[in-house]
Amino acid sequence: MVKGEITVFLSLVFLLLLTLVGALLESASIQLAKNERRADAGRAVESAFAEYQKDLLERYGIFAIEGSYESGTMSEENILNRLSFYGAENIETEIAAIRYLTDQNGKEFLRQAVEYEKMKTGAAAIENLTGKVSEWKEQELKANEYGKENIETSKELDQMLESEKEELPAENNPLADIVDIQAQALLNLVSPEGFTLSSKAVKSEETVSNRKLRQGYGTMKEKDNGAGDTIFFNLYLIDKFGNAANKKKNTVLDYEMEYLLGGKASDKDNLEYVIGRIRILRFAVNYGYLLTDKDMQMEVDTLATTLSAVFLSPEIRPVIKHALLLAWAYGESLTDVKTLLAGKKVPAVKSKESWNLTLDGLLELAKNRSIPEGKETEEGNSYEQYLQMMLVLKSKEELSMRALDLVEMNLRSGMEKTFFRADACVSGADFDMTCYLRRGIRYQYHILYQYQ
Repeated sequence: MVKGEITVFLSLVFLLLLTLVGALLESASIQLAKNERRADAGRAVESAFAEYQKDLLERYGIFAIEGSYESGTMSEENILNRLSFYGAENIETEIAAIRYLTDQNGKEFLRQAVEYEKMKTGAAAIENLTGKVSEWKEQELKANEYGKENIETSKELDQMLESEKEELPAENNPLADIVDIQAQALLNLVSPEGFTLSSKAVKSEETVSNRKLRQGYGTMKEKDNGAGDTIFFNLYLIDKFGNAANKKKNTVLDYEMEYLLGGKASDKDNLEYVIGRIRILRFAVNYGYLLTDKDMQMEVDTLATTLSAVFLSPEIRPVIKHALLLAWAYGESLTDVKTLLAGKKVPAVKSKESWNLTLDGLLELAKNRSIPEGKETEEGNSYEQYLQMMLVLKSKEELSMRALDLVEMNLRSGMEKTFFRADACVSGADFDMTCYLRRGIRYQYHILYQYQ
């Protein structure tokens, strides 16, 4: 019979091995429990964020949880309750950071809109536009410069007419008619035949851009805007919102793009703002062309000489000539605006062939207040392209908030989602979570979710 022996040393080694194996098994068991709890929490968060507002997505391509869950009463507790419903009921959860679509002047809305348009159109869509941005900004500067010049000349002409009014005829005075037409309501002059002016309006004080908003808090990773993001955002706005020449259905305002640019309460006021800006842009181009056309300048010079003779003041001929040139460019710009509103294109730069208004036509226009419609052209810019040009000159933060005005109003009224509030739409959140494992082990972690 063989006796079994084990030394004290081997006993200790064996005990240590058993302890190590036990510790490894315990550690693995705890880690597995942690992973299970974290997976449960992750599924709960993903499930909660899968409950995005579907009308917002379908109509505008924007992901967000509607935080009131159609009750009209926004509460972060609503989101925590949904996490519990989806399996995180035994996990203590606090919101460490949260982002709403309206935060930082609509930065989250802008980011998603840009990503949506990038996916839809691709990078090639901005190649033709990138080079035009500086050109459009230069046109704006010239337009403002010529606009100031026109105002100063009109004042000078007003003073001249006032000082000589006793010697001038009360009727059939072309200079007085020219001054008077610039004081007329622009919409009355340029509305094309069959154009029905919208009477829709909103309460400005209730809009996202004007009322006090719920604010997000906490730190979350922010994505910087890319070089072409402004252009992508402008393309998104043109895609999703209607305008006077191309209206959308179920909208609170008919002239949505005009609202984005003007920010006024009524369709009428916004359209007046936009066509006023287009008129200024066209005025700069038309005036620039007149300064290069010798034949047209000769016509103006002849008429200026005649009118200065009527005043018995040959020395004022240069003032009259300058005023007539500005008035001619102004009249042509009115024709251009009317042409654009009729759905036609206007050449970017005029030529003798594409010029619409004769000098006699200008005098007739000033007398009868009747603006002719321009020629049909295949090349040139449409009304929508001028809107795009004007978008480039606007702050993207201002555009983003006004776009949210329209999104909210259209969903609330146009689609009868009266519970909807843009500042109750959650686009991302960071959750601090705590759970308890066996033997009182406390496990803390956080889960970040943000719509991409």
